[in-house]
Amino acid sequence: MSSETIIRPYRPADEDAVVDLWSRASKEAHPFIEGEGEGERARKVREIYLVHADNWVAEAPDGTVVGLLGLLEAEIGGLFVAPESQGAGVGRALVEHAVSLHGEVTLDVFEENGRARRFYERMGFEERGRGTDEETGHATVALCRPAAAR
Repeated sequence: MSSETIIRPYRPADEDAVVDLWSRASKEAHPFIEGEGEGERARKVREIYLVHADNWVAEAPDGTVVGLLGLLEAEIGGLFVAPESQGAGVGRALVEHAVSLHGEVTLDVFEENGRARRFYERMGFEERGRGTDEETGHATVALCRPAAAR
């Protein structure tokens, strides 16, 4: 991540950019979910998640929003990085921001999302259980990053 990339609170003016980023990143990360990144799922992002979560964005030096972190207290409800910005440290910076706010953080990741699971493992997350996503029926893995992990 460029040293000039900043993490700041989400603003309502970010909505279109964030939903576009979420849609593109979700379709790439979750090709196994029918309708991912659009329709009813996009409506929920706009009307529920962006309204009720503690949302943070990563903003590139040119003002482009390149990442989204949605927190539900100490749970990462969503972490999305624009496909063109993946691998540049944006996701790492957003996770570190969550840790700086809450210490220990948790999340659920789709079992089929191998890339994200490898990322979280590198970030010090540990498996704490397994389950099924109620909305999609896909298997999930519950992860936790202890406050002291690096």
